[in-house]
Amino acid sequence: MSKIVCLSTANWHPIPTRKQQVMGRLTGHRVLYFEPPVSRAAPLKDPAAAERLRAWRGEGEHITGSRVTVYATPPVWPLYNKYRLINRINQRAQARYLRRVFKTHGFENPLLWCYSPAAADVVDLLPHRALVYDCVDRHSAYGGLMTPAVVDAMEADLAAKADVVFATARGLCERLKEYNKNTYLIPNGANFELFHRAASERELPFPDELLRVKGPILGFVGMIQPCIDCALLLAVARARPGWSFVLVGAPLPGVDVAPLKAQQNIHFLGLKPHKELPRYLARFDVCLNLFQTGALAQDVSPLKFYEYLATGRPIVSTPQPDQVRDFSDAVYIADGPEAFTAACEKALAERGAWKPQQRISYGRAASWDARVKQMTEILERHGVL
Repeated sequence: MSKIVCLSTANWHPIPTRKQQVMGRLTGHRVLYFEPPVSRAAPLKDPAAAERLRAWRGEGEHITGSRVTVYATPPVWPLYNKYRLINRINQRAQARYLRRVFKTHGFENPLLWCYSPAAADVVDLLPHRALVYDCVDRHSAYGGLMTPAVVDAMEADLAAKADVVFATARGLCERLKEYNKNTYLIPNGANFELFHRAASERELPFPDELLRVKGPILGFVGMIQPCIDCALLLAVARARPGWSFVLVGAPLPGVDVAPLKAQQNIHFLGLKPHKELPRYLARFDVCLNLFQTGALAQDVSPLKFYEYLATGRPIVSTPQPDQVRDFSDAVYIADGPEAFTAACEKALAERGAWKPQQRISYGRAASWDARVKQMTEILERHGVL
């Protein structure tokens, strides 16, 4: 049994992302899962961050499971993605805390599994027998209070130090191979068994919020991030007032969704528990994948897209991220409001079983069980697990 320390960029609850899905499936191994630290300046933009700061008492409140133990981490000084010196100061403080937790759990020489370029300045301060960097985004493309060159340099250092690097998109993989030859493409995936339930809609309770929504329903599931093409959605909704557009999710701080909320045929349902999502997807006539053209969207690997595939429902997607082109035989891909509207019409008129079955087949191949099996086989081959 290996001892694995995950330095994550996502809290364990409430939304399961790649980090939780992978760590939860590394059966036979003990995991210490460290949630990302809160910046001391974060409450200025996100009220929820203020609550996390208030909750921090220096003890790292944790959730203990049979195999995975989850810890909060100390708050950090802002601008660490802009000035590397600040990141080094932050990481020294993180390392002191992490080493104490390691000692408590008997993690003398664990496998470190990192998700943030900022970890480049902490790994050398922690005892470890091997290092994995799992790259899920082009981190330097997020914008905000960062210097892209600083973030890219930290990522290059982290990749070079790693025994194995995973990347979720081809562009990320090709870039990181320049720093580490042991770099492998492992896209995101889906909880296939959960989302495949939406293929049999009669077995799922009808969501009350949709009782008064007139069909056809074109739906989107997920957080509304800056890379989501809200302008495209608004244009299509205005062009087809007889269609209903349902968004199951919430905007991230700073994303202006006021124009969408003002449109009568766009319905915001807010965040829903992950296990409840198939109930909504089962009622979608079309699933929407909406990404703006840009560096971030190009190299993203959207969880929602693989979850859509598992349902078998028709999918209409923008050309980005690049990964969607691999599924062009079963997914409708279009760029621009007019072409996207026309693609939605084709999807609504879809007949026959071939495309739904092909989407389900793709979704099954992209299950998290299959992805983690690929990862463990690679790590075993390199002697990491």
